Parts: sequence; structure tokens; C-alpha cells
Amino acid sequence: MQTELNGIQLAYDEVGEGPAVLLIHGFPLCRQMWRPQMQALAAAGFRAVVPDLRGFGESEPGTEVGSTDLLADDLIVLLDHLGIEKAVVGGMSMGGYVMLNLLARYPERFSAACFIVTRADADDETARGKRNHLIAEVKAGRPDVVATAFTPLLFADQTVAERPELVDEVRGWMAAASPSGLVVGLEAIRDRSDSSALLPQLKIPALIMGAHEDKAIPPEKSTGMAEQIPGAQLCMVAAAGHMVNIEQPDAFNSALLDFLRDN
Repeated sequence: MQTELNGIQLAYDEVGEGPAVLLIHGFPLCRQMWRPQMQALAAAGFRAVVPDLRGFGESEPGTEVGSTDLLADDLIVLLDHLGIEKAVVGGMSMGGYVMLNLLARYPERFSAACFIVTRADADDETARGKRNHLIAEVKAGRPDVVATAFTPLLFADQTVAERPELVDEVRGWMAAASPSGLVVGLEAIRDRSDSSALLPQLKIPALIMGAHEDKAIPPEKSTGMAEQIPGAQLCMVAAAGHMVNIEQPDAFNSALLDFLRDN
């Protein structure tokens, strides 16, 4: 589905009826990554809402400078459009950065949060330099450098060896992102604020989902967040990397649904 929101055509899918669950994809991915979760959520009595962030999948990039404020505001407008006053929110990697912005600025809109292979701290100077390099490459007409840089970080070695078709499919999602969208995403990641101080203040149930073989977000970032959020549940998934939700969908869905039923 597509609708004009916040000055752009925003694409999203929704399936199921019941309490709303908003899932936010990572960089440089799209809403297709949540396919294994959509039907599981609907079958369990939840309303799954999965948008393409601006510039990714089928959503337009717009013309504004990228920021987590901008991406978060798009999603609030989407929730308003769908008549959803309160939702459970889950964010994967960059989606987690957007989720932290939502929890800081719109806490009344969310009843629980799922932190999926993400982190709360900001980029250091080295990381910011890498973002700037990729932005320059994309603007110089070489957007393929992003998929080339990110593909080796996304999967456990076992997944690469046993499921090359999955790796190829995800690479296709990354290659389909618009150059303008890649810049928006990289700007938002580069300039995000450090949200570490927010974690101890969270008053809602939280699930932290990490992956033992994550090459993009060190697993200790997940365990560290679980220690900082009062009452947080921690689930570290084995034999999975950064794409934990599609590498080990059964284990992921089981943990997510158990959390949703309890909260």
C-alpha cells in the first residue's frame, strides 16, 4: 500500500487484527525483511504494520536532509493515518535508532519496545567518517558501494554457505534502494544522538534481541542494553547474524510472540 504522508509517498503493509505491532527495518533494507514475521503476528492475533522508511523499498526519499527526527515523524504520521493510538514498536539496527527517537519524543504512543540487533550509543568519529565516505560515493554515482560494503556484515557464515539465495535476495533489496534514500539513511545514522541515557528511564516492557554471530552490531551491545533497561528481557539467538529475523525466523518469532503475549 502507498499513501501520501509527510510530503512523500510512503509504502507500507499491514496484516491481521488486534493490538498493533510496528516493525522498522534496518539500513539499507526494506519492509520485505519482515515477511517471516507478518503472517506469524497475524495468526497470533496481532496487527502487523511494516513501512518502508523514506527512500527505501517503495517509499519516496523526499528532499529533506536525513535525520532520525524526520524518519520518526514519518512513522507517527503513518500511525495517525491508520488510527493507531498506541503500538508495540520493534526496530532493527537503523530501525532501532528511529525507535529510540520515537520513544524519546513520543513515549505516549508506545506500550512496549523490541530492540533488534541495535545499539543506543552514537557513531564515533571513525564511524562518522565511514558514513561520509559512503555518502560521497553515492553522490558521485556509485550507489552500489553500499550493498558491497554491507553484504559481508549481514549474515552468519553458516547462512552464507547454506542459503546463498537468501543472501542474493537481501542484496537485491539493498541494490534497489534509491541513491537519495541511501543518503537520507546514512545522514540519519551519522547524526543520531546518543540515546544511552534514555534506557534506564524507559517505563515500558522491553525485549532485546541479539545474535551471537552479528558482524554489524557487536553482541555485547545487546547484553549491555538489557542491563540498562529496567526489567528488560534478553534473547540472544544462536546461528544467526545481523539478519537474525530471517536467518532464524522460528526462534525469532517464538521469542517475539512470547514477549507480546506477556505484555
